[in-house]
Amino acid sequence: MPKLRTHKSAAKRFRFTATGKVMARSPHKSHLLTRKSAARKRRLQRPHQVTGGDANRVERMLPYGGK
Repeated sequence: MPKLRTHKSAAKRFRFTATGKVMARSPHKSHLLTRKSAARKRRLQRPHQVTGGDANRVERMLPYGGK
């Protein structure tokens, strides 16, 4: 069985926690920030958990990163 290739752009965007959950940066934090409240921008700084089918796709793209 050959080695599996890592999807390099996914490796730069996603991280796995110690328990195997997929974490990503929160969206909506790159532009149009003047109309967003300070509390909302602080919340968007934190990473969020990727769930469902999206997490399955990320795990396939990163064969050596997760569980």
